[in-house]
Amino acid sequence: MQKLLLLVFIVFLGISFSKEVVDVEEKIPSKLESLSKLHQVLYQIEHSYVTDIKFHKIIDKAIAGVMSELDAHSAYMNKKSYKKMNTQMKGEFGGLGIVIGIRKGALTVISPIDDTPAQKAGIQSEDIILKIEEQSTLKMTIDEAVSIMRGKPGTPIEITIVRKGENKPLKVNIIRGIIKVKSVKAKTIGEDILYLRIASFDNNVQKQLIKFLNKYEKRTKGIVLDLRNNPGGSLDQSIKTVDLFVDEGVIVSQKGRSKENDEFYNANASNTLTKVPMIVLVNGGSASASEIVSGALQDLKRAIVIGETTFGKGSVQALMPIIADRSEAIKLTIAKYYLPSGRTIQAKGIIPDIKSYPGEVPGKEEDDFSLKEKDLKKHLEGELEKTKTEEEKKESKDKKKEDEEDKTIITDEKILEDNQLKTGIDVLRALILTNR
Repeated sequence: MQKLLLLVFIVFLGISFSKEVVDVEEKIPSKLESLSKLHQVLYQIEHSYVTDIKFHKIIDKAIAGVMSELDAHSAYMNKKSYKKMNTQMKGEFGGLGIVIGIRKGALTVISPIDDTPAQKAGIQSEDIILKIEEQSTLKMTIDEAVSIMRGKPGTPIEITIVRKGENKPLKVNIIRGIIKVKSVKAKTIGEDILYLRIASFDNNVQKQLIKFLNKYEKRTKGIVLDLRNNPGGSLDQSIKTVDLFVDEGVIVSQKGRSKENDEFYNANASNTLTKVPMIVLVNGGSASASEIVSGALQDLKRAIVIGETTFGKGSVQALMPIIADRSEAIKLTIAKYYLPSGRTIQAKGIIPDIKSYPGEVPGKEEDDFSLKEKDLKKHLEGELEKTKTEEEKKESKDKKKEDEEDKTIITDEKILEDNQLKTGIDVLRALILTNR
């Protein structure tokens, strides 16, 4: 009897506990209650905050706060920032010339842009920015950091960075400049290889690629597509880039919470310009659109990817105007990118087919420790000085010749300074031979 009473008591407690859980769940505020709470907060800020803030400014800050809490890429764009973004997509803007993102909670350099103040000052992909001037970047949003770093061309700025392999933070002084992005460069390697460098995917990429592919069509037997330190840009341009090299299949798809945001982008055979062997160079600074290009070419067996694992930015942001004159917008993450094989880029990046690390080609110029005439105690010093003078004259002459040399050619010396490029060329030479 006692056991029966105990069982009934336990069951009763269980029912009561379950009802309590349900009651708690049912207490989730309605939309009306939540809006009322927001209204109360806005009212108190407007009437009680220590300094007077106009109501429209409070609303702007509220929107910015909501967007920054969603993820690292969603953002509120006021008139000023929206205008700057549109200028940047046209290929010219002011600032330092670096693309930044949030990685593991830290403000991180995705990549420096080619031929910009940041690159010339030595900023590298994966540098962590600790301070901008004297302001800590802790909890700073990407847009806030960009706003501080941009300024009048010719003005100096100091950023403090942490770099892998360095024992202490580094202070880097940079002079702001007008950033003119030359999105595509073309050079030749030997008689038969076309080197295409895409620095970023602005609105001019496809047009420039078509121009160079047509120009060098007759002599090109292989292509090196260099996407290292390419931070991304236009999705449309990345799709059109892949479409120049493949004639069928899904290039990329995007899938989100809403089926309305699902998209599939396919190759069109009429857009294909070449089928010659290809290799693609990537590194940790390759992100977003450049990951779509390298990943699609890899999945479709169109190119061999060489270098280092890419950044891993595979989410889709849509710009949504929020006022009538379309001068303000929100940048909202609505989906993720998926490559032809179905894999996602987000937080994983593109793993190269062949890993290769930056730097000079190992053993390029090994020190020669053998005994030379100049090491002997009574060598002919006069002859040595004469030889030195002649060598200096020759070096000066060679440098002048190099400066005058066609800048559209990558020399053997330059190749030996770039281990990843050298690896890519060696692989491409093998592909060209087997493609005959």
